[in-house]
Amino acid sequence: MIEFNDYSIKQALKKVQEEKTKADALAYINPEIAEQHKDAGNALFKEGKFPDAIKEFDEGIKRDPSNKFIYSNRSFAYIKLLEPVRGMQDADKCLELDPQFVKGYARKATCHQLQKEYHKAMEVFEKGLAIDPNNKECTDGMQKTMMLIQT
Repeated sequence: MIEFNDYSIKQALKKVQEEKTKADALAYINPEIAEQHKDAGNALFKEGKFPDAIKEFDEGIKRDPSNKFIYSNRSFAYIKLLEPVRGMQDADKCLELDPQFVKGYARKATCHQLQKEYHKAMEVFEKGLAIDPNNKECTDGMQKTMMLIQT
């Protein structure tokens, strides 16, 4: 490449490097190890170590990017750290993976609530309750949002 600088060779090299990166990412995926990271993250979350829990959830997501539960847990950790924008991204990913996942709606609505978007929060809580009318997290969140609107 130093002696003969050809555009097509650079493009071919770039393409091979991208394919290798994709292959490495696919080889890294392992749902069993992802579950271990999720469990470790849950334990750290219960201890109140939210940043450390997020690191575990990040690793779990790298190991299994299709696990809606890890995204939901990381979203809740972001909510606890008062980072609703990042929590919203994970809640949206939960709902993208499974539109019937009620916890995803609860997480998303809570993020709206933290951003003081109360009417959006109410709409999202209602969507969650349409799927599961007895969901405690959605009903409690809806009541809390109503209280916040009234104050």
